[in-house]
Amino acid sequence: MRNLLAVLLVTAALLGAGGAVLYTGAAVGDDDEHEEHEKGRGGRDGAGEARDFMPAMNADYEKECGACHFAHPPGLLPERSWQKLMGGLDNHFGDDAELAPKTQGAITQYLVANAAEHANSRRAAKFLKGIGKDESPLRITETRYFKRKHDEVPERMVVGNPKVKSFANCVTCHRSAEKGVFDDDDVRIPGFEREHF
Repeated sequence: MRNLLAVLLVTAALLGAGGAVLYTGAAVGDDDEHEEHEKGRGGRDGAGEARDFMPAMNADYEKECGACHFAHPPGLLPERSWQKLMGGLDNHFGDDAELAPKTQGAITQYLVANAAEHANSRRAAKFLKGIGKDESPLRITETRYFKRKHDEVPERMVVGNPKVKSFANCVTCHRSAEKGVFDDDDVRIPGFEREHF
């Protein structure tokens, strides 16, 4: 935790008094920091920026699922999780999110075809490695890799933050999440500026 505070204070000083605090998500020496962005892993966006995942690239998925929440990259979960999630849309985390059968089938096919097992990404492989073969998590936030990458982020900064509200609200803090980029250096937690630390 001391390393985290040191990183936050140094970053705050670099940003100046009015800037938002940058949260790096890992202590100094974490080997995940930049290895995700090696050439050829996860692809590159139009500006040449390395991606961790292929972003959502299916019109039905973006329209239907993205209307209520961030359309998460399929590489964040294994095939069996997407199948289970899409098979239970009548009770989708307490909401009825049922779709026309044809649309539901097309979205399921897209998610399964691009799930963690098929993603050309080290980060997708790390998500998958932390999921037991008998496990089918429905929440990305419940995977071991997600928890490890966010373990130093206090809940008050996310769940207790009216500007964020949930760890599943990736795009609020990961500014390039829609491009498939989840680099720790690109994280900004709304409402937490220098004077809060």
